Amino acid sequence: MTTALFMLRCVQLGLSIRDLDLLTIGMCTDMFIENQNDDYDYPLVATQQQMDAF
Repeated sequence: MTTALFMLRCVQLGLSIRDLDLLTIGMCTDMFIENQNDDYDYPLVATQQQMDAF
């Protein structure tokens, strides 16, 4: 990932330069991934009984 792409992704997440002082690159990467996961439509979601059995 280039610096320009990293900065673009931060802007897309709504992060400012001041916010980046408090975050690591890994934390920002996790936020990118979670942002993409929010848009994914999971076809099958476990029920409570399945989670309890797990």
